[in-house]
Amino acid sequence: MVAVDPDVIPLGSQLYIEGYGYAVAADTGGAIVGDRIDLAMDSTSEALDFGRRDVVVYVLG
Repeated sequence: MVAVDPDVIPLGSQLYIEGYGYAVAADTGGAIVGDRIDLAMDSTSEALDFGRRDVVVYVLG
C-alpha cells in the first residue's frame, strides 16, 4: 500500500515502484503533497533499511 497525493496519482492506481515493487495507491497523508509518496513496510527495521530516497514510480492503471 502506498500513500499518495490524489491530485498527482489517483487513488486506486496500480503502481510499480523501482526498488520496492508493485503496489496500490490506497491512502493519503497530511505530509504527502505533490510528488511525495509514503510506502507501507512490514516492519520498522525494513522501513529504516529502505530509508528515504528518490524512486521512479510507474502508474500502470
